Parts: sequence; structure tokens; C-alpha cells
Amino acid sequence: MQLTDAGKRFGAKLLFEQASWLITAQERTALVGANGTGKSTLLKVLAGQDSLDYGKLERTRGMSVGYLPQDGLALAGRTLFEECLSVFDELRSMERELETLSVSLAELDHESPEYAAAADRFSHIDSRFRAHDGYALDSRVGAVLDGLGFSKEDWQRQCEEFSGGWQMRIALAKLLLEQPELLLLDEPTNHLDLEARNWLEQYLRTYPKGFILISHDRYFLDATVSKVVEIWNKGLHFYAGNYEKYLRQKDERRAQLEAAYRNQRLQIEHLEAFINRFRAQATKAKQVQSRIKELEKIVRIEIPPEEQAIHFSFPQPPPSGRTVIEATAVGKNYGEKRVLENVSFTVERGDRVALVGANGAGKSTLIRMLAGDEPVTSGTLRLGHNAVAEYFAQDQYKVLDPAARMLDDISRIAPRVSDTDLRSLLGCFLFSGDDVYKPLGVLSGGERNRYALARILVSPANFLLLDEPTNHLDLRAKDVLLEAIASFTGTVIFVSHDRYFIDRLATRVFEVEGGHVHVYPGNYEDYLYRKQGLTPAAQAAPAAAQQVESAPVVQQEKERTKRVNPIRLRQMQERLAFVEEELPRVEAAIAAAEESLGIFISAEESQRVATELDSLREQQATLTAEWEELMMQVEEQTAIG
Repeated sequence: MQLTDAGKRFGAKLLFEQASWLITAQERTALVGANGTGKSTLLKVLAGQDSLDYGKLERTRGMSVGYLPQDGLALAGRTLFEECLSVFDELRSMERELETLSVSLAELDHESPEYAAAADRFSHIDSRFRAHDGYALDSRVGAVLDGLGFSKEDWQRQCEEFSGGWQMRIALAKLLLEQPELLLLDEPTNHLDLEARNWLEQYLRTYPKGFILISHDRYFLDATVSKVVEIWNKGLHFYAGNYEKYLRQKDERRAQLEAAYRNQRLQIEHLEAFINRFRAQATKAKQVQSRIKELEKIVRIEIPPEEQAIHFSFPQPPPSGRTVIEATAVGKNYGEKRVLENVSFTVERGDRVALVGANGAGKSTLIRMLAGDEPVTSGTLRLGHNAVAEYFAQDQYKVLDPAARMLDDISRIAPRVSDTDLRSLLGCFLFSGDDVYKPLGVLSGGERNRYALARILVSPANFLLLDEPTNHLDLRAKDVLLEAIASFTGTVIFVSHDRYFIDRLATRVFEVEGGHVHVYPGNYEDYLYRKQGLTPAAQAAPAAAQQVESAPVVQQEKERTKRVNPIRLRQMQERLAFVEEELPRVEAAIAAAEESLGIFISAEESQRVATELDSLREQQATLTAEWEELMMQVEEQTAIG
């Protein structure tokens, strides 16, 4: 696919112009840029869902493109499993034809022309069916659904029973199963928990074709892409490497541009000074005209204004006592359903605790109980001395006054903060210009949640409970929030699916799993390594809160240099199991092809079987080499663990 001198407007606003981009078969690219620069619009153009105002877009004939929007998709009329299988309609049609041909071959006379024709057709269809891994459709669908967080009980549910976020997961599952030549994903991690994000990250790392994605998850970008394309200053700018490398290169480019701008300004000032000094002297007329022409030929360098970096600090609250909250043998049931059982832990002043666990494990239930919005079924929760809790819910916008204007409302709760500072803060959360005078009731749910979070920042309590505070935030707003919480002297318990946010912020991780809470010191990366190092006996321990003792720092660093990421280890183990199942199938296919070569049907058929046999032998050699490599890596990592 190729963009040439492309341009696009949104109303009167020019998003980008003279944009050229050759998109290759192995594209692994992040599309970045400030809000409103046209990232989602460009993705729609590439997907064929929007048109250019200038320039042209050319694509290879017959290439397949898969596009996932941010939201708005709704599927109905089939079960989850059937909906995902529908992407293989052509293969399933082949499968039905193979079944029909098998019946015919059993009934027809082996010497008849009809039998020969049916056998030839069966061989042709079977070859194509096997080449597309048609005999493993159910397992392929199951693997993707499992990776994206669907339980086996979900497989037979009707699609219309799933909420909006799960609908987007279904759409993503279908795209991953289709494996188009180019995947276009607009915020694919928005509706995924950490486990599903980690799985998608690993999936994209091994995706055999190309993809372009937009994401506000910095860790996800660092782990998946090898190129960054930024929409900046109404043009496309290309950077090699992941997001972290892009940030460094961007700073370097900015410095080079500013140096070139300064040099050009000196040149222009020198020329203008000469022209002004000698304009009136007839003896210098020729030199003056030469300088004027030189000045006119200069292409002026422009430096667009950078978004102003906002550094916002919480007004620091009065300190609480040392113990902020203590849970003792806490349990929570909804009717017959047991969500939490015998949970005990203590949170101390200054802790920044990340609650992690699969969707439905009970994270939001636990944080509502800690906030006092949900009663415990058994046990006790005791708030410490002088601890004052403030809770930010996923639907926090519901408690706002819809008639209040945004700037008036936030000024009322933060009378000591100037309007200029408040407007700067609101700008970080994507409210600029006249937006700050809007009544809260006219904002969308996502906009009101963003505002509710900004509102908490200006007047916080000393114990914050934040449920998904990074939802609906771009990278800039996340950085503001992260910096503010990192400098906050109070105590924070938060739920987030943003790996970078957790890694930078958390001092402890509480894993909610199987009705219990396991407590780990450190951030999310520390949690992963320690979880990998648990013995089976420790994993099975029914204690409500299992405190994993801190390893010496030196030993911990040694483990980090030796051990592979546990998610990567699990992926290698799953791939090894697949290769071990695939090798016998390929060997059986080789034996069948060799046998077929001994029976002459036609020269064309013999050539086809010989070509297929060569391909199968190459596949066998590749799988054998991969099996040996995986065995060595898995054994090495298992021994280290």
C-alpha cells in the first residue's frame, strides 16, 4: 500500500498534507501524534472507510485489510464460537465438500471415470484445506478466545449478550483469526485487561504479516512495534525503533531543527542588514539585488509550538496514621456466588498498591469495599487513624452535577488554585478553549470521567482509591496523572490495565485470584518474576493473603538477567506442544505423498504431488529445527526457574 502526496481536511482544519508512505508487507508500526492531528482519520483512509482530499492511495490488487475501530461494533445472531468460526466460511465450505466427496468415493466404482474425477477433486481440495490448516479450526478459535479472556462457558453464549467492551474483543478475535495482510488497530488494548494485553502483545510479536496500530499504552508500543510514524506539523515523520527510541529521536530532531532555524535566522538577518544598509547606494545596486533574490529563494524553516509540558502536583493532604486500612478475614458473596474469601492484608501510609487479576476476579468489588461503597459479607475492614478515603469509580461521572459548568465546578472545590492553572490542568485532560465553559451534562461518559479525575487531583483526600483512572486518557494525560500520584504523600490503591503506569507507580501488587489476595512487594515486573518463582506448594496455599518475602537485591538482579519473561516462557511451551503435534501430521502427509507418487494418474498430478512433497519435507525440516531450539530454551528456562 502506498500514500503519495496525501492530504486530508476535517472541516476547515487541515490535518495533514503532502504525506507519502510506502507500507511494506512486514509493517510493524505505531501511528502517534497529539489528539486531533488525524491518527484515527488516517487509519480509516488506509482501511478504505474514508477518502483523501488530496493525493492518492494505491494498494496491491487483492490484498486483504482488517480494521478495528475504537468502538461502535455490535455483533448478534450467532454464538460467540460460531461468530468466530464464520471467518473461515471458505474453509468450512471446503470441509463440507470433502465430506461429500468422501461419501462419493466410497460409493463409486473405482474403475469409473466419475471415481477418477472425484478423487482428483478430493486431492485438490484436501491439499488446499491442509495448506490453510483447516483441520485445526476449532483449536485456533479456542486459542484466540482464551487469549482474549473468554472462558469456555462464554463460547456458546449469544454475541448480543456481551457488553460493548466484550463486543470489541469479539471483533478483535475475528480479525486475528482472519490474519489479513495488513491489520489496522485503533486502540486495541482499550477493552483488555492485563492478561489479555500481554497475550495480544505476544501474538503481535509473532504475527506473520503487517500491522499498524494506535495505542496510548506505552509499554505495549515498546513491546510490539519496530517503527513509529508521527503526524506532526501537518506531515508524516518516520522513526526507526519502538516508542522509547522514537521519543529520543524526536528530541534529537527537534534540537537539529532548532539549530537549523537559528542558523537560518542569522543568515536572513545578515542579508537584510546588507540590503537595508546599501539599498540607497547606486554603486551597490547589483549586490543588493543579488541579496534580495537570495533572500527570496530561502525556504523558511518553521518550528511549530510544542504542547506545553504540564507539571501538576497534588495539594498535599493532612497525614493519616501509619496504618491506613486493615482487612481481616474479609469475605464477599453475591447470593451463592463467592467472590472473595478469608482475605487479610494491611495497607500502610505512603503505599501505592496496584490491584491486578483477570476480569471478573473481584478487583472492582474489593476496591468498592475498601471505599465503603460495598458491604463485606464476613470479616472486618478497619480504616486507620485520620485516614480519609476518596473513591474514583469507572462510572464516576454519574455523581457530577449535570447543570454545573466545568470551570465553575472545579474552581468551587479548589478556590486557592488560579483559573490559569486550572485551565492548564483541564487542557491536559483534553478540555481546551470554550470546552471549559460547557455544562457537565452535555459531555459524553468518557469526557465526564476524564473531568472527574482532574477534579480529584485539585483537592484529594489522603487515601485515594482509583478504579481504572487511565481509561479515556491519552499518553500526555497519563504522564500528568502518573507524575502527580508519584509525588503524592498520601496512600493510593488503584486498578489499571496499563503496564507502564503500574510499573512506574506501584510499590506493592495485590493479585486477586480465585477468591484470594496474594501480596507482592515491588511493581508489576517484580510481581511477574516473583510469581514465576513460587513453588507449587506456595501457589496452592489457601491462605487469604500470601506475603512473598523479598529476595536480596543482588539475587533479584541475577534472576532478571537470567529469566525469560514468564509470558514468553508460556508461549514457548505452547508453541512446543503445537510443534510436537504438527510433526507427526507432516510426517504422515509425507508418507501419503510418497505412496501417491507410486501410482501414476497423470503427468500433471505427479508433478503436483512431487511439488507438495518437496514443500512438506521443507516444512518437516523447519519444524524439527524449531522443536530442537524450543526444547533447549524451555529446559534452560525451567531449570533457572
